[in-house]
Amino acid sequence: PDAYAATLAEEMQQQNFDPIVVQGDAFLIDFEGEPARPLEERRAKANGLRDVAGMLRSLHYAAAAAIPARGAAAPRAEDRRAAILTQFLDHASEAFLTAYRAVHAEAPTHWYKPESEQNLLDLFLLQKVAYEIGYEAANRPTWLAIPTRDLAALARRILAAEPAYA
Repeated sequence: PDAYAATLAEEMQQQNFDPIVVQGDAFLIDFEGEPARPLEERRAKANGLRDVAGMLRSLHYAAAAAIPARGAAAPRAEDRRAAILTQFLDHASEAFLTAYRAVHAEAPTHWYKPESEQNLLDLFLLQKVAYEIGYEAANRPTWLAIPTRDLAALARRILAAEPAYA
């Protein structure tokens, strides 16, 4: 495989993905995936930012799942833990995006223009969180607050942003 495919494969192994490289084309097998989506759809090639959105959503879930229910600890301890987890989420998300952008910049093919990155990432984040809402409602209703809270935050951020055409 070419150098880019080898680098991508190494990065994905570190992220617990199982890459398959054939004739310089990397296929990533994500064993968590979105089980409610049809296998054919899950196997289809897609923009890499869709996977970036998935990783960012996983980080959100990791942070949200670590926050105990209100009243489980003293209010100051709960606030401190929430602040630490928010800081973790911010730093982990930024580190992941920085690493992704560095690898993408060296790639021989770019699937989007840099000025389109945020809009595309927001689109894929909206798709992921919408999927999660349906999945959690059907399978884990006690977790439904995580994607619904994140959808509200994502919508507030997008709506507060200046339009790209202004």
